[in-house]
Amino acid sequence: MTTFSLRAAKQPRPLLALLGLGLAGLAGCQTNIDAPPAASAGTLDFTSYVAIGNSLTSGYSDGGLYNEAQATSYPAILAQQFAATGKGPASFVQPAFSAARKDGSGYAKLQLVNGALTPVTPSVSNTFLGEQVAYTGSTLPSGQAQLEAYSGAQPDNLGVPGISVLSSLNALTNNLAPYGIINPFYERLLTAAEKPTKDYVTYIGQKSPTFFTCWMGNNDVLTYASAGGVASAANPFSGLTDTTRFGMGYRAILQTISKGGTVKGAVANIPNVTAVPYFTTVTVGAVNTAIKANAALPNASAASLYITTGTGTVRAATSGDLLVLTSQAVIGSRSTTANPLPIGVGYSAAQSNPLPSQYVLDADEQTAVLARTAQLNAIIAKTAARYKVPVVDAFTFLTQVGPGVATNAINNSATYASGNLFSLDGVHPTPRGYAIIANEWIRVINSYYGASIPQVAPNDYRAVPFP
Repeated sequence: MTTFSLRAAKQPRPLLALLGLGLAGLAGCQTNIDAPPAASAGTLDFTSYVAIGNSLTSGYSDGGLYNEAQATSYPAILAQQFAATGKGPASFVQPAFSAARKDGSGYAKLQLVNGALTPVTPSVSNTFLGEQVAYTGSTLPSGQAQLEAYSGAQPDNLGVPGISVLSSLNALTNNLAPYGIINPFYERLLTAAEKPTKDYVTYIGQKSPTFFTCWMGNNDVLTYASAGGVASAANPFSGLTDTTRFGMGYRAILQTISKGGTVKGAVANIPNVTAVPYFTTVTVGAVNTAIKANAALPNASAASLYITTGTGTVRAATSGDLLVLTSQAVIGSRSTTANPLPIGVGYSAAQSNPLPSQYVLDADEQTAVLARTAQLNAIIAKTAARYKVPVVDAFTFLTQVGPGVATNAINNSATYASGNLFSLDGVHPTPRGYAIIANEWIRVINSYYGASIPQVAPNDYRAVPFP
């Protein structure tokens, strides 16, 4: 267990000043952080603050959950700022890993490979990266590696990477797999007796907060989108969550954590998941340019990228198709089929070797994701109004800051790696990104409740470290 003292909390300094990265001309709004004249909680009581959510709440970053990332999660930053009002928590407990296994599930790092900076992705061992990972050597029924158990008091940060509103429901009543035995991040929080039976709603009900935040629902669309719109029959949580079960689950979550509407808090809605670097970094245009410049490819000037759509159609990719970040390791790789020529994956429809559907979110799939996001956000807004809590409009906010936001003259954007806002997994923020998100939570809470919680200086938090 790690308990962070908040009375005299000191913000982390950046690991690297990201200069000379071609961002000087970035367009975007200028955000200068000015502290309110006097910090005040108003009528709010933050002495027992609890955060509900998924990986975004846990502080997940660079493709993993590790102690440094947890320490700069947006709930940890909020708790620090709540404490400045004099009505905040004396400490904020997160489910940290032991000091000897501080790197948890492992995380990606930028490495110089063959003269180029390349993200080296996490794995179960990661020994060559020098990471102190927390795997036990056992495997869960889902096939995922088991993580070191958390043995401290129930945390205040209850964010669980991978969890959705759908998977938070009681497994028996919804004919779903018991989540406590298939998700390693949730499994490590439970006792042996609780793992097959305790659903997330029941788990969060054990807390008695004086204030809460809830950011749930992202994975009810992101899991499907990040797999290129391919749902797995073996995974009941891999599709777009239907509105009926989402509504039932979200109402149960808010009813439970707010103690029937008697506890004040705030919630956030689902952002546009297709606008994160995971979907915007590898573009069809750049891939086609590389294909046509490939001298080893027969008839390269006439070649282009071919994909498999969600309906199984093979066609040339267009600018309207989104390629997932992991596709860059697949496109152009040698085929496993018996091709007469060394044509790479995606290079030719005639060679029956198009890019598989799980690496592409085609236009129809994008439409489905955005339509479902709008439906689920409407449910979030209606439920928040019912329990009289404000909504942080993450959909609008992250859409606005993506092209560029300047914090005290330093530009930040959703550009992969060098943009400062997003980590190397292309989905989750850097510590600086989490700080900017925390400030939006503070802005909404101050506005709704008439409080005066001070914001943080995002530039005091690191972006992606470059070697």
